[in-house]
Amino acid sequence: MQISSVNDVKIYNLSHGKSLPEWLSDRKKRALQNKDVDIQRRIELIQDFEMPTVCTSIKVSRDGQFILAAGTYKPRIRCYDTYQLSLKFERCLDSDVVAFDILSDDYSKLVFLHCNRYVEFHSQHGHYYKTRIPKFGRDFAYHYPSCDLYFVGASSEIFRLNLEQGRFLNSLQTDAVEHNVCDINPVHQLLASGTAEGKVECWDPRVRSRVGMLDCALSSVTEGTEVEGLPSVSALKFNGSLTMAVGTSTGQVLIYDLRSSRPLLVKDHYYGLPIKSVNFQDHLDLVLTADSKIIKIWNKDTGKVFSSIEPQTNINDVCIYPGSGMLFTANEDPKMNTFYIPALGPAPRWCSFLDNLTEELEESPESTVYDDYKFVTRKDLENLGLSHLVGSSLLRAYMHGFFMDIRLYHKVKTMANPFAYEEYRKDKIRQKIEESRAQRVQIKKLPKVNKELALKLMEEGDDEAELSARKKKGKALPSILSDERFQVMFENPDYQVEEQSEEFRLLNPIVSKVGQKRRKKLRLLAEANQEEEEPEGRGSSDESSDDDKSWVDEVREQRRLIYEEGRDRRRQERKQKQGQQPRFFQIKAGEEFRSFGDVARKQKLQKASLEERLKLEERSGTVNVADTAVGSKQLTFTLKKVKDRLKMHYAEIAPPFLGC
Repeated sequence: MQISSVNDVKIYNLSHGKSLPEWLSDRKKRALQNKDVDIQRRIELIQDFEMPTVCTSIKVSRDGQFILAAGTYKPRIRCYDTYQLSLKFERCLDSDVVAFDILSDDYSKLVFLHCNRYVEFHSQHGHYYKTRIPKFGRDFAYHYPSCDLYFVGASSEIFRLNLEQGRFLNSLQTDAVEHNVCDINPVHQLLASGTAEGKVECWDPRVRSRVGMLDCALSSVTEGTEVEGLPSVSALKFNGSLTMAVGTSTGQVLIYDLRSSRPLLVKDHYYGLPIKSVNFQDHLDLVLTADSKIIKIWNKDTGKVFSSIEPQTNINDVCIYPGSGMLFTANEDPKMNTFYIPALGPAPRWCSFLDNLTEELEESPESTVYDDYKFVTRKDLENLGLSHLVGSSLLRAYMHGFFMDIRLYHKVKTMANPFAYEEYRKDKIRQKIEESRAQRVQIKKLPKVNKELALKLMEEGDDEAELSARKKKGKALPSILSDERFQVMFENPDYQVEEQSEEFRLLNPIVSKVGQKRRKKLRLLAEANQEEEEPEGRGSSDESSDDDKSWVDEVREQRRLIYEEGRDRRRQERKQKQGQQPRFFQIKAGEEFRSFGDVARKQKLQKASLEERLKLEERSGTVNVADTAVGSKQLTFTLKKVKDRLKMHYAEIAPPFLGC
């Protein structure tokens, strides 16, 4: 038995677990039950409740005593007696069953629609009669007042077979190309047929005329619904006199009131798979709809999900046991599933012990299969010194590690670490002390790494909390400081933000504006925490600027500073390089070496301007130096601008030239 909970609704899968082969002897079965945990915990509610390969459909008789299921392979029908909790009989058929129905209160009258157009009737003793319909059938419904069988299928006609007269009657002519499903209302006997075009046609059997039509394909496509093709009707079910549920091939369920052409509610399964079955639970006003993947239970008035069941195999049909919380499913699997949901209703009378069993399970939770084992990895084995046990019977390989007995694990753990209890005791005492300290006035503690970033995040968190408090629906986002994913950023020194780096200064142009304010607050918090370390960071007096400047000016200023720092750094490197390596000078021919200072003075004099050299020579008193590298030549020159200005001056004061 498997227990699951969806929306706080307990669901018990009574068919979960291993099944024993039939050919085993009773002695071997008992031996397996003593060894295998899965076999010990299974519940075989009905003996041999399965099919050889696949079960296609399942139904319960109206008296609740018999459960009939059709399956393959080979095609067969099986009847189970709930009073005896065992198989009553099994009958093999000639072809696969498309649909079947129970006409009587027990199993004495059965009708089967086969895939080869045959309709087969069975009585209590076995096969009774077989006939054939003109077209391939897909579904049928029985009209009790007139004893008519209505067959729908790959045709525009609805065929009528009267069981009292034993002959076919005139068929009903419809506007549809094909029909998929049909159903008859149990109150006023209205016949409804679902077409491949996504429409539902309603017929009155008394006058054999159509009384209404619903376009379900158009109504099923609501806002936000995505469909790949035309939604055809795949399931149909009446509830009471006015309610009808329609399931489409694209995974939508529509709830209709027969007095309106618009659906009261549209429920989407969001799987895009055809709806296989629709059932009503009148006690809680619930609807059970199923596609091949999931069974959804929801309220028929609001559409709110009550619970859901997702079996391991695909679903073919779903049947609810009347007046209880038990349901059966026909699956693409030999085993037919049995689910019990206490929230839907009590257990049936023939298995009332399930109520007591579920109550005991709720009081004492069931232990899991691996509670007596401990999962360890190879690294754990090396730490415990048990690597030599790999390959032995004491370790069972599983995924990336091993399972070992929990008693052996505790014994080895105690021997490997005898002071584990003392460490555990100290941790508990430390936790108690921290809990008592939490009641005191809390002082903000900053991490050792990235203190300025942590302070900035604290300030932003306070601002966000204050902003969200003003809004009624606002919710403050979780802080990065309290997030475990970012703890390494404030613990590992490798993650320290380098504010002196070129990237930081260019990407954060306004960091200098708030730097002083943040450092001041950091200093105050550091004094309050009595920390010995001084807050890290560099002064920003050189880089501070007015608040009115834009970020463009800040970026330009940072670029200029970076350029100057780089130039100074290169100059210092060049000076250091020159100071480390000796400099050699070559004396030219004809010159006399005096001293290194004289050579340096001459080189400095050559690099100076003419005006500076003349001033230097006038101060030294030697205007003409004969023994210089330049020689004893002199140069006299007049600026062009001064010469032009003198000509203009002479022209103004000189008298005009008088010619003859």
